[in-house]
Amino acid sequence: MTPDELRGLFLFESLDDDQLAWLAAHGVEETFAQGTELLTEGAPATCFSVLLEGAVSLLRTVGSERAEISRTDHRGAYFGATQAYLQDDVASRRVYLMTVVAVTDVRVLQLPAAEFGPAVRSWFPMGIHLLEGLFWGMQNTQAVVGQRERLLALGSLTAGLTHELNNPAAAAVRATALLRERVAGMRHKLALLAGGAIDPAVLPSLVRLQEEAVERVAKAPQLSPMEASDREDELADWLDEQGIAGGWDLAPILVTNGLDVAWLAGAVGRCPATATEAAVRWLAYTVETEALMDEIEDATTRVSTLVGAAKQYSQLDRAPFQVVDVHELLDATLVMLGGKIGHGVRVVREYDRSLPPLPGYAAELNQVWTNLVDNAVAAMGGTGTLTVRTGLDGDRLVVRIADTGPGIPAEVRTRIFEPFFTTKPVGEGTGLGLDISWRIVVDKHHGDIRVESTPGHTEFEVRLPLRQP
Repeated sequence: MTPDELRGLFLFESLDDDQLAWLAAHGVEETFAQGTELLTEGAPATCFSVLLEGAVSLLRTVGSERAEISRTDHRGAYFGATQAYLQDDVASRRVYLMTVVAVTDVRVLQLPAAEFGPAVRSWFPMGIHLLEGLFWGMQNTQAVVGQRERLLALGSLTAGLTHELNNPAAAAVRATALLRERVAGMRHKLALLAGGAIDPAVLPSLVRLQEEAVERVAKAPQLSPMEASDREDELADWLDEQGIAGGWDLAPILVTNGLDVAWLAGAVGRCPATATEAAVRWLAYTVETEALMDEIEDATTRVSTLVGAAKQYSQLDRAPFQVVDVHELLDATLVMLGGKIGHGVRVVREYDRSLPPLPGYAAELNQVWTNLVDNAVAAMGGTGTLTVRTGLDGDRLVVRIADTGPGIPAEVRTRIFEPFFTTKPVGEGTGLGLDISWRIVVDKHHGDIRVESTPGHTEFEVRLPLRQP
């Protein structure tokens, strides 16, 4: 290319004649066919390239997959050895940081990095010093802050998960201890039976009553506190009339598990009068034991559900790129953030279950949901409504996360996706969450993320293509 042609590129428009002549002498113009790999990630960075015509795609390797970072057809866009001017002996800085593929037939200007770097340093010494300071400073800052944010997020998620696990685990331990006492009591009754204290002829009737009582436990109605209190009083009086000691202790157990006066009267009427108390106490042990086993089952199921949600959230043992149900990702994120959401925030799910599966990087999409939900909860100050909606718009799957917080001021709204920009006090936010979300949605998944906000309603909308290029 001639110096005049080079001056027409925005990158070189301010260079003087000697500098343009140097570029013209050292630059080589080359053409590549569609689909050609111009640069390969990890290969020695030997050329600084400037796009003259056509379109290229820039890709980075994530796990075992290549992800498109950006795509451009802008004349003058540059790539390749973009850090050639840095005086650095670290080997990782001297390789291409991404792969570049020709989307169409392309024409590029290539400059040898070994000569271009020193030339730029000699032409702009002060600018290079400033760029090096900015580059290393930003890189070190982002590394430290990013690591700190990941640790804080991990600590918050861990605290929330352990809090959620603690409740069912404690319930299971308590129910197990009570169950042990009740089983010991039933063994005592068996010992009385074996010793002749209870007529063996009564045993078949007790077993039949036991089976009927177990069925009633499963169908026990939910009573209001007033209804339960009235039935307990009625049952306690009936137990006193039957000469059964401790009726006030037995009544709550029997009523809670669906045994009322009418049923008990009919049940004990099928047993000898001498076995009335034994039958009632046997039934109390039976229904309480059954209820405790149900409680243990519910608690362990809850623990299993939480562990499954944690595995879904972290995407352990999963391929980095996969086809997923977006609702499973959203539910796993809400479970993981359950401790932070708390009881003051009402969560509303409005899912379109007819949505097709979504191709994408599941673990990174979970990071997007985490950032958006965390910000929404923080904006509401622990009280309000969090709404998560899904839907379809053409060939795009849409996820909307809304809160009832005070809203985002108009003067701030245009900057919320900038790196390190935060409206939170010092120490409470790093300003990386929405920047990371933007890069995951837009750069990596070729989607879009936008926000609408008024006082009392802020909604982030994530739009993801159902077909990834």
